[in-house]
Amino acid sequence: MYSMCESPLDSRLVFDEMKMKNLFLWNALISCYTKNELYDDSVLMFCELLSSTDLKPDNFTFPCVIKCCALSLRIGLGETIHGLVVKLGLVFDVFVGNALIMMYGKYELLGCAGKVFESMPERNLVSWNSLIRVYSENGFYKESIVVFVKMLEDECCLLPDVASMVTVLPCCAGEGDVEMGMMLHGLAVKLGLIDEVTVNNAVIDMYVKCELAYAAQSLFEKNKNKNTVSWNCIIWNFSRHGDVLKTFYLLRRMQMEGDGTKVNQVTILNVLPAFSHKSQLISLKELHDYSLRHGFLHDELVANAFIVAYAKCGSLSSAEFVFRKIDTKTLNSWNAVIDCNAQHGDPRRAFDLYLEMRSLGLHPDRFNLSSLLLACTELGLLQYGEEIHGFVLRKSLETDPFLLVSLISFYFRCDKPRFARALFDGTVNRSPVCWNAMISGYAQTGCPEQALEIFRHMLERGIHSNKIAITSLLGACSQLSCLRLGKEIHCFTLKANLQEDMFVSCSILDMYAKCGCIELSQRFFDNLTEKTSASWTAMISGYAVHGRGIEALLLFEQMQMLGLELDRFTFISILMACNHAGLVEEGLEYFYHMHSLYGIKPRLEHYSCVVDMLARAGRLYDALELIKNMPMEADARIWSSLVSSCKTHDDMDFGGRIAEKLLQLDPNRVENYVLVSNLLARSGKWDDVRRVRAEMREKGLQKDAGCSWIEVGGKIYNFVVGDHMLSKSDEIRKMWTGLEEKIRKIGYIPDTSSVLHDLAEEEKLHILRGHSEKLAISFGLLKSAEGMTMRVCKNLRICNDCHNAIKLVSKVTNRNIVVRDNKRFHHFKNGSCSCGDYW
Repeated sequence: MYSMCESPLDSRLVFDEMKMKNLFLWNALISCYTKNELYDDSVLMFCELLSSTDLKPDNFTFPCVIKCCALSLRIGLGETIHGLVVKLGLVFDVFVGNALIMMYGKYELLGCAGKVFESMPERNLVSWNSLIRVYSENGFYKESIVVFVKMLEDECCLLPDVASMVTVLPCCAGEGDVEMGMMLHGLAVKLGLIDEVTVNNAVIDMYVKCELAYAAQSLFEKNKNKNTVSWNCIIWNFSRHGDVLKTFYLLRRMQMEGDGTKVNQVTILNVLPAFSHKSQLISLKELHDYSLRHGFLHDELVANAFIVAYAKCGSLSSAEFVFRKIDTKTLNSWNAVIDCNAQHGDPRRAFDLYLEMRSLGLHPDRFNLSSLLLACTELGLLQYGEEIHGFVLRKSLETDPFLLVSLISFYFRCDKPRFARALFDGTVNRSPVCWNAMISGYAQTGCPEQALEIFRHMLERGIHSNKIAITSLLGACSQLSCLRLGKEIHCFTLKANLQEDMFVSCSILDMYAKCGCIELSQRFFDNLTEKTSASWTAMISGYAVHGRGIEALLLFEQMQMLGLELDRFTFISILMACNHAGLVEEGLEYFYHMHSLYGIKPRLEHYSCVVDMLARAGRLYDALELIKNMPMEADARIWSSLVSSCKTHDDMDFGGRIAEKLLQLDPNRVENYVLVSNLLARSGKWDDVRRVRAEMREKGLQKDAGCSWIEVGGKIYNFVVGDHMLSKSDEIRKMWTGLEEKIRKIGYIPDTSSVLHDLAEEEKLHILRGHSEKLAISFGLLKSAEGMTMRVCKNLRICNDCHNAIKLVSKVTNRNIVVRDNKRFHHFKNGSCSCGDYW
């Protein structure tokens, strides 16, 4: 009685008053200590039983003591007790065996737990449930399901109970094995267990985690015996997808239905992930007010979750207000507010808060250091980040996988890929996240070949890739226009059932578009079962870079008719489409309606698109007027776009005035000097050209050489302008010489004005023949089968001469040739180009 009333001291007093103590009394007191979590006292009583009496512990004593060893994680003592069990001949007792299985499970010694189970001559339902639970709690979900199936097949014909079902159902969720989960649901119905609220909740949770929201909702609505866990589970289903309206609707229903359920801290924690946008700030404050009235903010986890939610909704001041109201601020609370400032727009404040935290005597942990590295990244503080790296080394934290990934990401984002690679190569035990960080880092910093190399090493070591790695790899294929490998990765996503993921599907769309296969991109888009706003935007962007403006406009109109959300990225895509297709009036209409009709305030990138669109169409003064009326300062990209169009439209006086502005605005960017130099060369001002090029040399700036690459037989071949070092360069030159003879007969006249150097005409002709795209096409014709489409990429804009020449090459060779320059795609076929000579 005293034990059940949580008064073990009184239990001990009664025990001590007894003059004659039998084994039953000793067991009762040992059990009392165990139930009241006084594990040391329980073990001491057991030792006293052995040393001061002639009594022998039995199959009631040992399960209690073994449980104490398990919960206090005393491995050595537990193994000693196991040896004593063997010595006393109780090893085959079913109750003792069940306790040993549980103990070894707590020690994460799954092999030992399995051996105990296999050696048991008699097993009851608890034995099977114990082993199922051991595998489940240690993350071996598949093994747990296998044991459950074996139990059903066992000759003892044991039927699963509530404990069996609530243990194995989460394993189906963990494995994403919805088929097995549905079978277990059917079994629960057949055995009459589905009416048990814990089983019903477990089935709902399984459906939620297996992305079968409709099944979870249907089962929830049919359940007449809901508890708080039931509501929390279904609320989480909608909250994690950002559906604030449905989440709040369920929260209000939970309060109103009066079935004895009450909103608790877990409910609030499940609601808060729904908030991720500034438009949801009012609803978040409403929930905050409700939580204050009910005292939920006293829970540290709830307070920290509100800090994160306010930061995501763009209110860092509210996040800090919640933080300041926490009475006892633990390291977790400091981590939350520092990380929110680092991630959501105020990295300097993150440093201020960190210094305040240190002044209170708190030491940083791995989460804190990771947030500071992110703040260093946002501020471009390489030196501070290196100092944090030094702190990590001094504290011997370099093996921590979380910090390792943060450091790798930091070095990549600070444009130091060699530092990231050195850190990665020096790590012995690399987690899958670490491999993914390397692949993503290389892909995002313009090193796609290295990203593919790391992926191959990853596969060689048998490490499975996830959707993050796949998205990065598809991006790498897009940068290289590596269609064959892109198709292989697409096949991989089909096998891994990843292509329905929004990020993966958008990456596949983008990959096909940037590899020059807009038709495959369209086919993939049409076959998507669920098209999000992101996938529509990706498709519009694909049409844009291929110059197919009409198709892009039609998709944009369909988006509006379907009521899909339009964001700033959608408008960037549609403005790009109008730009590349010369649809100036349509582009201006969309631009001016952005804010008035759609509530999206134009940013610098939108103005940049419109300025380029006007300038490219020859409306240079309209473009300048728009720049003057912009609510923000124009950057170098906008001015360089205007200078480039001045060169295209031969307005050298206007271009010269703007060129000075460009060099003043960004005097250390090599592209600006090259653009100004080319403009002056076009005007024949060779003295000024030499002056500009001398300034470049003084500043240590060097122009990027023209480079093209082509994929043949699954391998990428690179060509640099004037490259004569190739082993097959003679063969390539002969191929182009033959092609030039053929295209001259049908009207090709070399455009030497494309060579912006003060040279003799013959020298200019020699330079034209060495342009990298011509070398790549010649090589492609030599190495690819007749009739195959050739896809060439170039790092610079294609010149007039190459554009004219390739049009005619496509005619004389009867080949489709796709060229991607640094602005758009050109599809050459039968003597014409898809751009209509407007690029």
